[in-house]
Amino acid sequence: MRMINLTFKQKVIAGAIIAGIIFTTGFYFLKIYQSPAKTDSIYSQALKDYESGEYSNSYYLFSKISFFSDLKPIAIYHQAECARRLNDKNTAIKRYSFVFKHYPRHKLSLRTKYLAAQELIDSNPKLAKKHFEYILAKHPNTDYAIASEYYSGVILLNKYKNSNKPFPVSEQTDAENYFRHYLTNAPSGRHALNTVNNWLTLTKEINADDYLLMARTCYLFGENEKARSLILKSEPADTWALDVKNAYVLKDYLHARLMTEIGLAKYSKYVSDQDIYDAVDIYLKTANSRNDSLNYLLTIANKKGRDYLLNLKCSNISPDDKEACYSHLYLKYPDGNFSADALSNIFFEKIRKNDLNSAKKIGKDHLNKFMTSSSAPKVMFWMGKINERTNNYNEYTSYYKSVISKFPDNYYAYRAYLRLNHINTPIITNYIEKQPIVYPYKYTRKNIIVKLVELGDYDVISELCDDDGFIKSWVLYKKGEYTQSVVEARNAMDKLTVKPDKYDLRWRLVYPLNYYDIVKIYADKLGNNAPLMQSILREESYFDPLAQSAAGASGLMQLMPVTASEVSSKYNLGMVSTDCLFNSKLNIQLGNHYYAFLKSTLSGADISSIAAYNGGIGSLQRWKSTLYYNDSDEFIEQIPYPETQAYVKKVFRSYWNYIRIYR
Repeated sequence: MRMINLTFKQKVIAGAIIAGIIFTTGFYFLKIYQSPAKTDSIYSQALKDYESGEYSNSYYLFSKISFFSDLKPIAIYHQAECARRLNDKNTAIKRYSFVFKHYPRHKLSLRTKYLAAQELIDSNPKLAKKHFEYILAKHPNTDYAIASEYYSGVILLNKYKNSNKPFPVSEQTDAENYFRHYLTNAPSGRHALNTVNNWLTLTKEINADDYLLMARTCYLFGENEKARSLILKSEPADTWALDVKNAYVLKDYLHARLMTEIGLAKYSKYVSDQDIYDAVDIYLKTANSRNDSLNYLLTIANKKGRDYLLNLKCSNISPDDKEACYSHLYLKYPDGNFSADALSNIFFEKIRKNDLNSAKKIGKDHLNKFMTSSSAPKVMFWMGKINERTNNYNEYTSYYKSVISKFPDNYYAYRAYLRLNHINTPIITNYIEKQPIVYPYKYTRKNIIVKLVELGDYDVISELCDDDGFIKSWVLYKKGEYTQSVVEARNAMDKLTVKPDKYDLRWRLVYPLNYYDIVKIYADKLGNNAPLMQSILREESYFDPLAQSAAGASGLMQLMPVTASEVSSKYNLGMVSTDCLFNSKLNIQLGNHYYAFLKSTLSGADISSIAAYNGGIGSLQRWKSTLYYNDSDEFIEQIPYPETQAYVKKVFRSYWNYIRIYR
């Protein structure tokens, strides 16, 4: 290889050129370089402007975010949102398109393509349809794909809406398929009712199954008369259960009862189990005699649904007949939906009759067969109590510890804790340390989610973590949507087969301390247990101050207006109208006074007071005088109102979790 020899002058010139390039590059870099602190400051101010409606200024500030920052694609997305708010469709489309073209692997890419397609429907339907088809092909299992079905059908409709051209049957079929897929996957979705209305404009004949899809959507949206007309065009075998629910809303109870009878006798196999349960429940709600109605339905019901009817009968039968009833249910349907509960009830009846040896055998059989069932914690706890009665220390401590370790947030874990620690009252402590709701995961290193948390960009966090219910819950909490937040976190926790330890930040979202400062003021003043009052509030309303039951119970602690008025008059609390129950502070004050009254009337017994809060003091006193029980555990298991029994367990489950998480 021949070497090139440069003269001294050439070397000087070359060096100068290189130096110039380095200087220019460095100068340019320094000019465009943006420190992370400055980027965060600009981004934060842009968010504030957006939230206050200053969209033009927000757009400008987001444009200042450096291309070297990992916040840039999100900033461009926000620019598009600003433009959309300003009704500048062209700019919005350009900004959305920039994200999915230049950042195709970013999690916002899918969303921006979908939003761009939405904006293009009128101005460029062909391109919009292309975007929607891409989403359907590449991301078929997303909510965006479901919505793309709807818009794809609308684009086909619009193509011929204001045209003299006939709507080809083949394209009507395509539109029909889009609408069918949408209603199948999202019967109560944002566009569902519009889907029904658009579908009905097609001249193509609609089949009975499709009328059923439309009827279900109309029912879910409260369009009950329209639902009824669509049900009439469907097959009774498929629609009878929906017909029952729709007729009940329309207060056509005679029709609801008639269709339940016909459905159970002839068509039960064509509908889901849950549909049958709903229809039966409606039938019993409208019955003069629950027991007579149950017996009648059992005489006419086909095979499917009989186990549910029999389970209801067993739960309402006299204590002396329960064992025989549940034994019949279990032997008849050993693999049915109620077999685990039936066996657990047989098990408890053996305990109630003091046949402990038989109970042990049945309990072990249950735990072998149904360890993942909802009745497993109950059986495991009572196996502990049986062994405790016979002084089998190792066995009973093992069972109690197993309940706590395998089902840590369960009502029976709470009862097991009491037994293990020889606590003879239902109250463990009145003290809990209030902790804030924070991002539900601990983190040790910076990433984009952590950065967005610090900046407070909650909507984008929710989008980037759309498959995580706890993060969705946290975002809802930060927005002040407390009820939806708890529901989202509860559902996410229920999906976990192995529960995290009590220090896990996700528990705070399931059991937040909303309104606790107010609760504690009145609980302490009246001698109530503050965490227990918080538990009542959580279970009654899920922190919705405007909650109202069908019976008229209102507010955070779900007080009946008559009861609240009496309490207010007795203690001079200033309730002047029913609307006062939606005042959070007054509702909590009234609820605490009412609970204190129940407790003083019932000799200070918290379990009795919780039962009376739900079932009424008269019912509670009747149960106490007629039921035979050795301790509070046996009393709770025998409360004859299923709703009240479940309520007592739910409240004390919440109490257990509050003191477990915040102690």
